[in-house]
Amino acid sequence: MKIIVTGGAGFIGSAVIRHLIADTDAEVVNVDKLTYAANLDTLKSVDQDPRYKFLQLDICDAAAMQKLFADERPTHVMHLAAESHVDRSISGSQAFIETNIMGTYQLLEAARGYWNELGDPEKEAFRFHHISTDEVYGSLGAEGLFHETTAYDPSSPYSASKAASDHLAMAWHRTYGLPVVLSNCSNNYGPFQFPEKLMPLMILNAKEGKELPVYGDGQNIRDWLHVDDHARALYMILTKGRLGEGYNVGGRNERTNLQVVHTICDALDEKLQANTPRRELIKFVQDRPGHDQRYAIDATKLEDELGWKAQYNFDTGIAQTIDWYLANEEWWAPLRAKVYDGKRLGLIDKK
Repeated sequence: MKIIVTGGAGFIGSAVIRHLIADTDAEVVNVDKLTYAANLDTLKSVDQDPRYKFLQLDICDAAAMQKLFADERPTHVMHLAAESHVDRSISGSQAFIETNIMGTYQLLEAARGYWNELGDPEKEAFRFHHISTDEVYGSLGAEGLFHETTAYDPSSPYSASKAASDHLAMAWHRTYGLPVVLSNCSNNYGPFQFPEKLMPLMILNAKEGKELPVYGDGQNIRDWLHVDDHARALYMILTKGRLGEGYNVGGRNERTNLQVVHTICDALDEKLQANTPRRELIKFVQDRPGHDQRYAIDATKLEDELGWKAQYNFDTGIAQTIDWYLANEEWWAPLRAKVYDGKRLGLIDKK
């Protein structure tokens, strides 16, 4: 196997690559544009492995994508490259439209051109895995779960752009026969996550005694999935998933945002002394525009068909994540100092 992983210097992509190098025999070609959230330091444990290769390329560059396939001759593609932060999509949607929609289009077209020229055995073996989010389904009420058959109802520019890319991938399968599989995941967390996301932001702010901004009333619910469990699921879907099918990946770990923040505060109070309980640092702030109330994934199809099971529950996963951030300041400190300092993102400028 030779797998192209797009967005491999990002949070989920780097976890996928670490899993591929550690637990499979595949060769891996990491294709990443290296935008603000990408960080090659996440791959230090594998970057000297002879089966690993990095190429700095933009998936929106059609010629570069065509050359990539011609030069590397992959057997599989795992497409994770995307702009992914909802708040940033609210105040700067253009990059999301360009990367998530047009970039996916260019990658699909390059893959289709390459695949069409393959001999029959290679054509049969080829797989294109498009990795997406549960946010394409919109918001759930108090009951129910997202299923693979749930109608799309995206709320943000981010989720709308991912919904569009999902539809493109499946259309390229149905129209052109490109061997595509699709997956939609719940909220990921774990080591090496860029500190604009909820868990690392709260861990680091709480560690430093800074304000902990919680949107609205903090009762928005997310289903939390450890990134290493997700990486294992993605490889299983790539290699065992039925073509033209989608698979939902979730951790069965629903928590309100406020419950997540409380857990982090209490854990840090036990590990690091402070003058006052860290829960007192919580400040409820103006809610995110279009903030979906609840996400929850039904992962039964993935579990029953492919045999995947999450290895982390919420308690073990968040404990491991907190310990990792406390032990790896050399990774996150430069990001906090030079790339993202924790300021609020995603408010609409009504001027």
